[in-house]
Amino acid sequence: MAFAEKNLFVLEPVEIGGRHLKRYHVTADPAGVEPEVAEAAYALLPELLPEPDGTPAAGFVVLHRGGDTGAYLNVYSWVWDNVLHFGGAAAGQSALDCPDTDPTRFVRVTGTERERSWIGCVWELAPLVHERDAWVRHMLAPEVPDLAGYLGDALRTGTTGATGATGRSGRRTG
Repeated sequence: MAFAEKNLFVLEPVEIGGRHLKRYHVTADPAGVEPEVAEAAYALLPELLPEPDGTPAAGFVVLHRGGDTGAYLNVYSWVWDNVLHFGGAAAGQSALDCPDTDPTRFVRVTGTERERSWIGCVWELAPLVHERDAWVRHMLAPEVPDLAGYLGDALRTGTTGATGATGRSGRRTG
C-alpha cells in the first residue's frame, strides 16, 4: 500500500476538565470523523489529562479514525511550563487490547499494565511542530503569556501534509 496523506479537520477549542484544548481530527473520510466516535472519545478524555501544576491549562487533541475499525485519541497537555504530557486511548483495535472492533469503545493505552508510550503515527503527528511553535510564540516568548492567542493559533483544515498555514479560518464547529 502506498502512503497517502489524510484529511485534517480543525475544530473549535473546547474546555474539558478545566483545560482548554484545541481539536484536530484525522481521517481518510472527507466527511470527517463520525459524531458517535468523537462523542465517545471526548467522554474518556478527562481521564487522560494530567493534574494541574500551575502551567496554563491548555493543550490539544488529535482524534484519528483509522482506515480499519480503529480509532485513536491522543491528548497532549502543556505541563511544567514547556513540556508536553501525553495520554492515549484507542477503540476498535485488538492489537491495543481493545475488547472488540467497536470504534466507540475507547480504552486507555497509557497508564495501564501494558503501557504504550507511543505518541502518535505519521498522520497524528502533523500538528505537533505547529503546536510547539504556537506555544513558544504565545506563551513563552511574550512578556505576558497570551492563552487566547495560543488557542486561536491552529493549523488550517486541509491534509496532514499541509501543515504550514495558521489561523482560525477553516475550523469546523462540530
